[in-house]
Amino acid sequence: MAEDGQSRTLHRQLGPFGLLMMGIGSVVGAGIYVLPGIAAAHYAGPAVSLAFVLAAIGCGFTGLCYAELASALPEAMGGAYGYARATLGVRPAWWVAWMLVLEYALAGSAVSVGLTGYLSGLLSSLGVTLPDSVTGSTVIWKSGGFHLAPQINAVALFLVLTLGLILSRGIRQASWANSGFVLLKLAVLVVFVWVGCRHVNTALWHPFLPPSEGGFSFGLAGLLRAVAVVSFAYLGFDSISIAASEARHPGRDVPFGLIGALAISAVLYVLVSLVMTGLVPFRQLDVASPVALAVQALAMPVLGVVLQFGSVIGLGSVLFVSLYGQSRLCHILAHDRLISERLSLVDARSGAPVLAIALTTGLTALTAALLPITLLADLVSIGTMIGFVVIAVAVMRLRGETDRSPARFRVPLGGVRFGTLWIGVVPVLAIATCAINLATVLSDLVAQSLRGDWIPLGFLALYCVAGWVLGRRSLAQMDHAG
Repeated sequence: MAEDGQSRTLHRQLGPFGLLMMGIGSVVGAGIYVLPGIAAAHYAGPAVSLAFVLAAIGCGFTGLCYAELASALPEAMGGAYGYARATLGVRPAWWVAWMLVLEYALAGSAVSVGLTGYLSGLLSSLGVTLPDSVTGSTVIWKSGGFHLAPQINAVALFLVLTLGLILSRGIRQASWANSGFVLLKLAVLVVFVWVGCRHVNTALWHPFLPPSEGGFSFGLAGLLRAVAVVSFAYLGFDSISIAASEARHPGRDVPFGLIGALAISAVLYVLVSLVMTGLVPFRQLDVASPVALAVQALAMPVLGVVLQFGSVIGLGSVLFVSLYGQSRLCHILAHDRLISERLSLVDARSGAPVLAIALTTGLTALTAALLPITLLADLVSIGTMIGFVVIAVAVMRLRGETDRSPARFRVPLGGVRFGTLWIGVVPVLAIATCAINLATVLSDLVAQSLRGDWIPLGFLALYCVAGWVLGRRSLAQMDHAG
C-alpha cells in the first residue's frame, strides 16, 4: 500500500520533444565517445563506421517493431517487459525484465567508466591530474586476461550517485536539464566533424577492413564482432518505450521519439567514426576516450578543451537516461508485484520513484567502480539483443490477434499469417540480426573462458541463476496471491 504523501502512479509530463531528446541523450553517447575506439582497435579497424551502419540497420528493424507496439499498446508500462507481458504472458516477461536490468545497470556503469576517462582528460588539460587509484576499475584487462587490482573507480561511483540525486528531483526538471545537455553535445559533435574532416588523412582508412589476424581480430569475423559491440550504442530504444508511462500521448509520441533518435544517431555515429579513424591510426584508439585522442591529433588545444567538455556533458546525459530507464523498470516490476512493492512508491511532490532510484543508482555505482568497460560492453550487448528478440516476437504475436484494432503505426514490408502468428519480414530480419550478434558475443565469451578468462561468462551465468531463483519465488507468490 502507498504511504502518506505517496502513490504508485507516475506523472505524465513528457511530450514529443522531451522523448526525442531522451532518445538522443541515450543513443548518442557511449557509441561515439567510447565504443568506436574499442571496436576499431580490436575488431574492425576503419570499418567500424560500416559496423555502425550494419548495427543501425539491424536495430532499425527492432525500432520499427518498438514503434508499432508503442502505438498499439500505449498503456503498457516497462518497455520490452510491458509489451512482452501484454502479448506473451508474465513468465516470459520476467526474463525480459531480468535481462533489461542487466542491460541498464551495466550500460550505466560502462558509460560512467567512459565518462571518468573524459573527465580525467579534461581536468588534466586544465592542470589537475586524477590518480589511477580513484579512476581505475578493480577488475582490469591485462596481458590478454582479466585481473584484480588494488584500486576502485571512485570518480565513476560519485558521478552515478550525483545524477541519481538529480533524477530523484522529478522527471520534468530532469527532462529540461537533459534536453539542454543533448543540444550542447550535438553542437560539439558537429564542430568536431566539421573541423576534423578538413584534416583527415585518407591513407589511414586503408585497408578499410584489415585482414583477419585470427579469431575475431579483424576480417569478416571481426566486423561481425564489432557490430555486436556497437549495437550497445543504440540502447535508447527501450529507454524511450519505458518513458511511455510518463508521456502525455504515448501512442503518438513514442514512435516519433524512437525513429527520430535512431536516424539522427546513426548519421552522427558514421561521421564521427570516419573522422576519428582518419585522424588517428585505428590500433591507437584502444583508450577510454578515443575522441579526445583524435582531437589531440588536430593540434588545437582550445578546441580540444571545448570538445572534452562537450564529451563530459554528452556522456552525462547518456548516464542520466540509463539511470532513468533502470529506475522506471524497477518501479514497474514493483508495481506488478514481481519485486518488493515498496519500490513502486512515488513521491507526491517530485513524481519520482525515489526508493527505486536509490536502489538502481547504488547498484550501478558499485558496478561502475569495480568492472572495466571491455567486460561491461559485452554483457550489455547480450541483454540488449535478448530484449530486441522478444520485441520482434511480440509484434508477430500482436498482429496475429485478429480481434485487435490496427495500430496507428505498423511495420512495413508485410508478412504472412500462420494461425494466430503473423510472420512479418521486418520482425524476422530483427530476430536474425539479433541472433547473429548474440552468437558472435557468446562464442567469444566461451573462447575467453576456455583461455582461462572466466569472469565474463561466470558473471553472466551467476546472473541468470539469480534471475531463475528470484523469478521462481516471485511468480509463485503471484500465483498464490492471484
